[in-house]
Amino acid sequence: MSGSIVRKAVLVSAVVCASILAPAQQPVTSTPGLSESSNEIEKNSRPYRILTNGKTVTIKSVKNIKSLMVWTSGGHRIIEEKNLNTSNYNFRVTVNEKLFFVMVQLADGKTYSEKIGVQ
Repeated sequence: MSGSIVRKAVLVSAVVCASILAPAQQPVTSTPGLSESSNEIEKNSRPYRILTNGKTVTIKSVKNIKSLMVWTSGGHRIIEEKNLNTSNYNFRVTVNEKLFFVMVQLADGKTYSEKIGVQ
């Protein structure tokens, strides 16, 4: 009986030691090869800004906005504008939601998307 207790204790200690000594995996970043800080810099260097004031949302861009799509966290599209060709666009949220996703396509063909919140 005491032999089985000793075996269990040895097995438990072996598992604990193996888990402590095993090398941890590196975290996967959203862009392979880039660190967290370069992802942060890339996010901050986007050529547009999204400003919210209550339920009014304004998008100001350095380059012309080609198209814009806004949808709720539930997946319902509330705005889909194509061929805008403007550097500023504002709209008022008419649904009772607080979180939205915005996809901005610029005239140079680059597409950006992000999550925003309104009050």
